[in-house]
Amino acid sequence: MDRWRGKVALVTGASVGIGAAIAKELVLQSMTVIGCARDLEKLQKVAAECKSAGHSGVFVPYKCDLSKEEEILSMFSAIKAQHKGVDVCINNAGLGHADSLLDGKTSGWKNMLDVNVLALSICTREAYQSMKERNVDDGQIININSMSGHQVFNFVETHFYTATKFAVTALTEGLRQELRGAKTHIRATCISPGLVESEFAMRFYGGDAEKAAAPFANLKALEGIDIANAVTYILSAPPHVQIGDILMAPVEQDL
Repeated sequence: MDRWRGKVALVTGASVGIGAAIAKELVLQSMTVIGCARDLEKLQKVAAECKSAGHSGVFVPYKCDLSKEEEILSMFSAIKAQHKGVDVCINNAGLGHADSLLDGKTSGWKNMLDVNVLALSICTREAYQSMKERNVDDGQIININSMSGHQVFNFVETHFYTATKFAVTALTEGLRQELRGAKTHIRATCISPGLVESEFAMRFYGGDAEKAAAPFANLKALEGIDIANAVTYILSAPPHVQIGDILMAPVEQDL
C-alpha cells in the first residue's frame, strides 16, 4: 500500500456501513479520502472518528446526492480544485427498494437505476477523465457489486435490484475492455459480497425490523471491515496484476 500514500480516493456512500469501513481503512493507509453521501452529519462523524484515531491520512466529507448528475459533476470540480484529482474511485453507494417486477413502483425502479447504475457510471467516467488529464496510468476503479450481480435469487422483492447489479457486472467488464483499448494500466475491479451487516436491509424493507433481520437469522454475516480488507488487497496488488472480481460471502451462505 506504500505507493498509495498521499493519493486521493473517492468513496461514494461513505457515511455508514461498507462505505464508512472502506473510508476508514484507506485513511489508516495514509490516503486522502473524499467521502460523499447525502447525510453530512454522518460523514462528519466518520471524519471525527478518523481524526481521533490518529490515522495518518485524512477524511474529507462531501455532501452529494448521487441521483443528481449536477451534484456529482460539482463534486469532481471541487476535488480537482482542492486535491488536483482522483487516483482511486470506489463506487460503493447503492440502494434497493422492495419493488417486485409485477407490482413494483416506477419511482423505486428509477431510484435504483439512478444510484446503482447511472451514478456509478458517471463517477467512473469523471474519475477516468481526472486520471487521464493528469497522466495517471496506474489508477484503480473498484465497484462494490453483489452476489446478486451474478445470479437471480428467488426473492421477488429483489428482482429489479438484481437487474441493476447485473448491470454493474457488465459495466465493470465493459470498462476493463475500454481501458485496455485506451492503452492504459488503470484497472477496474468488482467486489461482490453476500450478506453484510449494515443498514441496507432495514432501508430495503422500509424500516420493517422483522423482515430485515430474517436473512441474518442463521448465519454470521460479513462485516464492513471484510469488504474494506478486500479493497486493500486489490490496491496492494502489483501494477501488472488485474483482479477481475472478488466473490465473497458468509461461510453459511451459498456462493
